[in-house]
Amino acid sequence: MSAAFSLLVEDVGKAYVEYASELQRFARWFGLPAKPLHEHWVLQHISFRVGQGEAVGIVGQNGAGKSTLLKIITGTTLPSAGRVGINGRVSALLELGLGFSPELTGRENARHALGLMGLTSTQIADLIGGVESFAEIGEYFDQPIRTYSSGMQMRVAFSVATAVRPDVLIVDEALSVGDAYFVHKCFRRIREYRDAGTTLLIVSHDASAIQSLCDRAVLIDRGRMVLDGYPREVLDYYNALIAERENSMVTVREVKDGVSTRSGTGEAGFTEVVLRKVDGSPADYFSVGERAMLEAHVAVREDIDRLVFGYMIRDRLGQPVYGTNTHHSEQACKNLPAGRRVTFSVEFPMNLGPGTYSISMALSSTETHLVKNYQWWDLAQVFTVANTDKPQFVGCAWIPPVLSVLQHDADATETARTRAGKTEADARR
Repeated sequence: MSAAFSLLVEDVGKAYVEYASELQRFARWFGLPAKPLHEHWVLQHISFRVGQGEAVGIVGQNGAGKSTLLKIITGTTLPSAGRVGINGRVSALLELGLGFSPELTGRENARHALGLMGLTSTQIADLIGGVESFAEIGEYFDQPIRTYSSGMQMRVAFSVATAVRPDVLIVDEALSVGDAYFVHKCFRRIREYRDAGTTLLIVSHDASAIQSLCDRAVLIDRGRMVLDGYPREVLDYYNALIAERENSMVTVREVKDGVSTRSGTGEAGFTEVVLRKVDGSPADYFSVGERAMLEAHVAVREDIDRLVFGYMIRDRLGQPVYGTNTHHSEQACKNLPAGRRVTFSVEFPMNLGPGTYSISMALSSTETHLVKNYQWWDLAQVFTVANTDKPQFVGCAWIPPVLSVLQHDADATETARTRAGKTEADARR
């Protein structure tokens, strides 16, 4: 494997095979012909490369094969086909508490795990204090693991896995059980390691984590790799797949700022979407605070009992900035006949920080497009916001403050404190 790559996954597959007898299984191990009763492939033809210092997210629904793939990469499960190559030291946080003995204390388990990572007793002695400090579980660190909550187990497991910066860090959904404070702490360390050159492979259902941490994302669906691309594109397609499991289709189209994904059952659909300035002229460039108008034209193709229009403004990483819909505003359309045309208009101020943004839009029967999804459209509009006339600021939101500054000298403060003290003393007398 080229040294330019930290991880190579080449045509990997995993099958679970059932035989009529154990004798046939042994025969298969030695290359002798043995026809199985049943062969179930949970992964097939998975191939991708991860460069040094690159961060890649693995996304897909439960049962898609993500965790199996990570076990193959880390060597805890052997592939039935293909090969995996890794350059450098690997640290993995897979199933919660994997490898921990419930009867040993957190400290003893940490020492044992660090030893399995190839560290010497001197190195372990130097690191164990840092593990204890980062985990922040107090006296429980010297209590048996069986007394721990799942969150406490995660704290110790993550602290051990990241005690030494690895060349490749692999993280499964284990972080989903932690409290908000510690999860933020974990992601801060992950970012620090990534900035220092660690290659990251992460499985998460948290879209914002994938978008903020990863350079690429890989979508696995029903054991096969569907898409490898920018996180926003992959997550848009993934959302479309979730919504389209029942009697619908997904279309993908290249646009100048990425890949636009449309999906839906088609009973209603967008015919035209325009972003305008307040004077009515179409625009894709706005000043901070300038008012804008989003206009969506919809055609109803079949009779619909209830129609909800929604939109979401996203930043350049695809993370939600603001969204709402006509269910929440109590403006859902009811009993629409086929052939009806509906226009939705949204006027709002561009109270956004400078940058590029996109708008995702949905037509559904309820407040979520996962029930009856008539149409879901990612990257329906892309626009830019620039600061042309506001004081300099940073961030993704324009929240103008009323800022007060009071100056005073130290002597005046001390005099005031002294007087206050004397007043209190006089009162006591």
